[in-house]
Amino acid sequence: MTAEAAETRSNSPDDTTAESRGDGRVRRRGKRWIEHWDPENETFWAETGERIARRNLAFSVLCEHIGFSIWSLWSVMVLFMGPEYGIDPAGKFFLVAMPTMVGAVLRVPYTFAVARFGGRNWTVLSALLLLVPASVAALVIEPGTSYSTFLLVAALAGVGGGNFASSMTNINSFFPLRKKGYALGLNAGGGNIGVPVIQLLGLLVIGTAGAAQPRLVLAVYVPLIVVAAVLAALFMDNLAPVTNDTGAAVDAAREPHTWVMSLLYIGTFGSFIGYSFAFGLVLQSQFARTPLQAASMTFIGPLLGSLIRPVGGRLADQFGGARITLGTFAAMALATGVVIGASAMKSLPVFLVGFISLFVLSGLGNGSTYKMIPGIFQTLAVRRGLAGEAAAAYGRRLSGAAMGLIGAVGALGGLAINLAFRQSFMATGSGTPAFVSFLVCYAVCGAVTWAVYLRPAAGVRRTAQAPAAEGEARPAYAEV
Repeated sequence: MTAEAAETRSNSPDDTTAESRGDGRVRRRGKRWIEHWDPENETFWAETGERIARRNLAFSVLCEHIGFSIWSLWSVMVLFMGPEYGIDPAGKFFLVAMPTMVGAVLRVPYTFAVARFGGRNWTVLSALLLLVPASVAALVIEPGTSYSTFLLVAALAGVGGGNFASSMTNINSFFPLRKKGYALGLNAGGGNIGVPVIQLLGLLVIGTAGAAQPRLVLAVYVPLIVVAAVLAALFMDNLAPVTNDTGAAVDAAREPHTWVMSLLYIGTFGSFIGYSFAFGLVLQSQFARTPLQAASMTFIGPLLGSLIRPVGGRLADQFGGARITLGTFAAMALATGVVIGASAMKSLPVFLVGFISLFVLSGLGNGSTYKMIPGIFQTLAVRRGLAGEAAAAYGRRLSGAAMGLIGAVGALGGLAINLAFRQSFMATGSGTPAFVSFLVCYAVCGAVTWAVYLRPAAGVRRTAQAPAAEGEARPAYAEV
């Protein structure tokens, strides 16, 4: 299929006229819309699709990156909040938990916003919404502000967490199944890097201007948000074939694999975002680090965990997401044991090795679990007698809907981690009881991964189990 054949042309003389662009795009109502999209068609992908998909991926990563920075804003702001703010460690853990909770809830409506408004349009709007938490935080971040006000303003930063769901849903529609692992891993990894970047900026401000200048961090991000929104408006596209399907959401919610993957995503992404928000506070509370000392270390784990996420997707493309995910949970349990031992020995160097390893492994697992989602639903399509494009369409329909639910539940894992730390420090003055509970969680997640997706009798381990119709080639899909 050529680029010209991919276009839809309208003879209407008004502003709804579809204008041929020569690259698979059309203009509809003055906005950039793609009327036909068939990434599974290799000819279409080679001639038209890949170039457009990669361009949209690049600007999606930029906007999601800034969204993650704003979502994790208060993990940096609390480092500026000294004794004069009158907030104890337990109060700070609850403060950084607020945007985690709001971001998790917003992921569900953000998922469906892509089809309702168009991927490009919603990316622009959701980027501009980031101006609200950034601007309001600049107004209130000073001693004397009430704790309830801080909680409310921190909750506003949750809009940055919603960006992830809409971005992943949008990019999932652009790429063929064989490319989804790497594309989704790159999209998510580039977004995740927003966490260490804002933490590095916080370190720079504390190290140069001092801990009394938190507004300098916000002064950098407000213009960046505007630039990202403008670039998305100029260079991204809407996919007209992507429509909201409430039936798909209901079907995905009824599918047990949606909730199994939600549990696994709690263990991977929930760990990444929860540890990202809590790392600096743990160092301050358990090892008596100063704001500057804590800030100089907190960015390392999120940075490495973000950079390795595309590697997790690529490994999952090659070896199967379930295998990589199982190995990741086993290694995370081991790293948690190192952290528990370091806490007992009061050894900061060993603690850092174990904690940073958790970041790296959670990033690896983020990539592999997201690769599993479209593969699982396409596997189910094959097992239910579908083949070829029918199976691919079924997989896209349910996996797109499931991603919003899985992303929302997974992000709640970050909330659970911060609340566990809060309770642990309130009860014992140490994070060790929280880490013990995390170790149990990783053991459970590993056991579930093996039981559902890897043991010999697992129903969705292979994607080519259904017999092909007479004379029809067996579809060759990637393994879950």
